Amino acid sequence: MYRGRLAPSPTGLLHLGHARTFWTAQRRAEAAGGTLILRNDDLDRARCRSEFVTAMVEDLRWFGFEWSEGPDVGGSFAPYDQSMRQESYVDAFERLRASGHIFPCTCSRHDVQRALGAPHTADDEPLYPGTCRHVSADRPRAGLNWRFRVPDGETLGFEDRRQGEQRAIAGADFGDFLVWRKDDLPSYQLACVADDAAMRISEVVRGADLITSTFRQLLLYRALDLPGPAFFHCPLVTDAQGRRLAKREDAVSLRTLRASGKSPEEIRNAWG
Repeated sequence: MYRGRLAPSPTGLLHLGHARTFWTAQRRAEAAGGTLILRNDDLDRARCRSEFVTAMVEDLRWFGFEWSEGPDVGGSFAPYDQSMRQESYVDAFERLRASGHIFPCTCSRHDVQRALGAPHTADDEPLYPGTCRHVSADRPRAGLNWRFRVPDGETLGFEDRRQGEQRAIAGADFGDFLVWRKDDLPSYQLACVADDAAMRISEVVRGADLITSTFRQLLLYRALDLPGPAFFHCPLVTDAQGRRLAKREDAVSLRTLRASGKSPEEIRNAWG
């Protein structure tokens, strides 16, 4: 059965870009006669705030979103707050360590960026130069960053249901990536894979800026021997200058549009 999800992070107010991608997710779930869940991706302790969680649920309901499982309604795969799912993330981490797929890393982001042969990739994680690949995994989990060792030179691919065929070369288009942070929390990549698998998500609908992340997550699914979902990457909503929308731009937040008198129908009709 089709299972889709909305997975916002409460680090700010939801904006038009979120609404359009999430609306696509809801319509695809409806068309398939499936289930849509809401997951609160609240792992970022420094930026996630309770008032943003409240606003997230209120704004989604106002816009017309409906979900049958989530933090506010419960469900068979609770809890739906990532901050309450640490045990499952530790289990996934230990499985990766036992199989030799990860290694501890003492490099800071600045170290990686300035290292010779570590150019920037298209997304927000620079290509790792392999500095700590030789370090033994027989270390405490907490207090260290941990990276997934990618299979250098392997061509990976998947058929995206919106963008078509996608290809990337491990070690060239993206490098060894974070799976665990030194503050003893999973990275976005590991938490996303663990939760989507546990909640039996059959299709992930999200923005096209996360296509490179999908290749990383496919490697995690394979390493953990988990079935991966299908993917549908939506075109990004941009501002007048062609830049993708950000949560700091309050003028396009759903809350601001609502306060200005805009209706959900007006906003959706403008999409065509």
